[in-house]
Amino acid sequence: MPTIAAYIMATFTMPEHIGVTPHSMLWLLPLVAAISVVYKTTKLPKIRFANFLKESVVLFGSIVIFMAITALILVALTWLITE
Repeated sequence: MPTIAAYIMATFTMPEHIGVTPHSMLWLLPLVAAISVVYKTTKLPKIRFANFLKESVVLFGSIVIFMAITALILVALTWLITE
């Protein structure tokens, strides 16, 4: 049993390598969803399901759109600099 516990603790000493492929960027979506839900939970004065869902989806969408626009601008800048 101590060997299993040591192995589990050892897995937390090194970060997981995810990479920077377009497929790996999809892992950002659950993180953005969690951030949206937690932020709206703390900011809404009264939590009604319909209003909470709408506000969370709007925040989720705005974060994803902002990240996509930022990524496109950075790709364009990199292309302009390297060409």
